[in-house]
Amino acid sequence: MQKKDIYTLVLLILLTITTAFFSNLENGLKVIGLIILILSGIKFIAVAFQFMELGKAHNFWKGLVISFLTLFIGIIYAVL
Repeated sequence: MQKKDIYTLVLLILLTITTAFFSNLENGLKVIGLIILILSGIKFIAVAFQFMELGKAHNFWKGLVISFLTLFIGIIYAVL
């Protein structure tokens, strides 16, 4: 594995632990839900750009993935 892959894996583990910490909090469900969604979005972007090599893809695909993620998080947050 390359150093970049290891750094990404460490970032994913730290974000997962942080998400678990926030999920155990009792205060302000809507804010905690938004924080968890944002952390999950960051993990999604990290996996997509690093391991699926989206960083080398055309700008259209990068924009499409980020737009989908933004729309998805927005819809889920609106339902909360």
